[in-house]
Amino acid sequence: MSFVSAFPLRRALLAAVCATGTFAAQAQQPPSALPPWQGIGTTRYVCGGIGSDESTAMRAAMKNHPLALLFARADGAYLANLNVAIKGGDANSSAAMAFTATGPVCLIDVPAGRYVIDVSTPKGETKSQTVTVGGGPKTADFRF
Repeated sequence: MSFVSAFPLRRALLAAVCATGTFAAQAQQPPSALPPWQGIGTTRYVCGGIGSDESTAMRAAMKNHPLALLFARADGAYLANLNVAIKGGDANSSAAMAFTATGPVCLIDVPAGRYVIDVSTPKGETKSQTVTVGGGPKTADFRF
């Protein structure tokens, strides 16, 4: 085989090796985004955590948001599709939001203040917690 006829074969092999490396690198990268945020401005939320990759991403992001909500059964199994109502804040930034938590972890961006969080299951079970947000991330854990 002459050098001239071997050159296209070498080029094809090199391209195949490079493509394989690119695909392998892409497969090892973690998911790049959380589920879409809901709400506007300083009062917004995102819920998720279904599946191990999304759960890991949501839990890693908890430290970057003023309030996180966790939902589980008493035995530790995660819960989703809960009704959440958040009321309170302060006189200048009263927050009122209601939504369905589509995953077991919700990240909530609200201004500093005192909030009452009411959560109910589709079966009608309810839990309530009062939290003070500000000065660092706060987590409210709801177990049913």
